[in-house]
Amino acid sequence: MQQLLSHIKNYAPLSEAAQSALEDCFEMMTLSKNEFLLTQGQVCRHLYFVEKGALRGFYNSDGKEVTHWFGFEKDFVTSFHSFTTHEPAVENIQLLEGSILWSISKETLTVLFNEYHEIERLMRIAYEKYYIRLEERFVNAQFKTASERYENLLSQTPHIIERVPLGYIASYLGISQETLSRIRSKF
Repeated sequence: MQQLLSHIKNYAPLSEAAQSALEDCFEMMTLSKNEFLLTQGQVCRHLYFVEKGALRGFYNSDGKEVTHWFGFEKDFVTSFHSFTTHEPAVENIQLLEGSILWSISKETLTVLFNEYHEIERLMRIAYEKYYIRLEERFVNAQFKTASERYENLLSQTPHIIERVPLGYIASYLGISQETLSRIRSKF
């Protein structure tokens, strides 16, 4: 819980009352490697903070898994569209490592928003950061070569190479595993 609270304070300051309310509302979860946090078709009703571990979000497309994000320590993760709209998720969230997560429901979060505007501000900042990452990912996919995308991954998030299977990384970069191997041999 201390890691979560320390991380939140990087976004915005919180009063003791708001901090205490958050402490009371988050629940710890311990999950094993390969477990699913969410599967396609379920409504995502929780926001999660990763204290320890690694996850991936992926879609199923024509029988292939297409990885579109990874989550690691100090990340907030959810199926953002489903969490926001209460519609069934089109993605899956799977643990890549045994993980410790902190969970809060959408309903509880909404109550906290109404009671503590600083928590609402905190989540707005977190949503902004999510949107910026999404836009950067879109720009990379549309305007950069596979080699440039891999180089960007190495420079901005090198820990992914150490913790994620190459097949998932290739999918994330939008290339085949063979193409990824060729690109890696040049670095």
